[in-house]
Amino acid sequence: MRSLCCTLALLLLTAGLALAQAPRPVILDADTGNEIDDLYALARALVEPSWEVLALNAAQWQASHWAVPETMENSHRLNQVMVGYTGVDVPTLRGGAARMYDWGDLAQHSAAAYEIIHRARALPEGDSLTVVVLGALTNVASAVYIDPSVASKLAVYWLGSTYDFDTGVMGTTDFNCVMDIQALHVMLRSEAALHVIPINVAEALTLSYAETERALRGTFPLGDFLVDRWYQHLDGLRTERVVWDLALIQAMIHPTWAEQVTITTSKDYGARPIHYYHSIDAAQMRAEFYTALDAFFNP
Repeated sequence: MRSLCCTLALLLLTAGLALAQAPRPVILDADTGNEIDDLYALARALVEPSWEVLALNAAQWQASHWAVPETMENSHRLNQVMVGYTGVDVPTLRGGAARMYDWGDLAQHSAAAYEIIHRARALPEGDSLTVVVLGALTNVASAVYIDPSVASKLAVYWLGSTYDFDTGVMGTTDFNCVMDIQALHVMLRSEAALHVIPINVAEALTLSYAETERALRGTFPLGDFLVDRWYQHLDGLRTERVVWDLALIQAMIHPTWAEQVTITTSKDYGARPIHYYHSIDAAQMRAEFYTALDAFFNP
């Protein structure tokens, strides 16, 4: 009898360890063509061994004053480039071509939105699907609008908005908000769990060009691509960049490097709880970015 109990205990321990080590299922959603930080964030996310990336969705940034003619397609092509450089087996899906509509059927029906719905519906009761959104909330909000029942199964991590932790004032005039304000309001009024890193917190994470070139140039093809894109991007940031999106990825991978607090939004923003990132350890996030890529490509 004692032997049987020991065997059962060992089996339970083994099952528990296997469960604890199981990769976290994640859907990535990015406006990859918009800025350089998306590429750096996706590079880190795609090589993370504790994540199972189920899909890489392309997000639009069509309302931007510097938008190319087809921003979602631009993001989609870059997503495919990133998957090619990393060699990971991840489907790349097209999202909505523009922001959500103002009346009637508000949703942007897309492969990205329906993938979120499909994955959420398939989950056992009590489980949740992690959706990481680095741009406008168009695709996940469209999924929730199409099928509101999936909202309670979603854990959405998003870079967007500003938050003044002293006054309790939430701002919604940053880029990711205004690219689809309709989508933001859909998500604020949904049952999805929202984890948000506001841009005034994420801006603490910067990379210098000199350090980035020293760490990545000539090390592996993706490293050269990331360095080259820094200078090819049409902006004036040549010596240092804020990498907002990378801050969110690093905060998720290393939760001890970021502090979250729960706030309740005002009535006009749904009067709902949101888990806001209050602070991050930018120094550790910066150093680990380079070492994580090196460990993946040069094991």
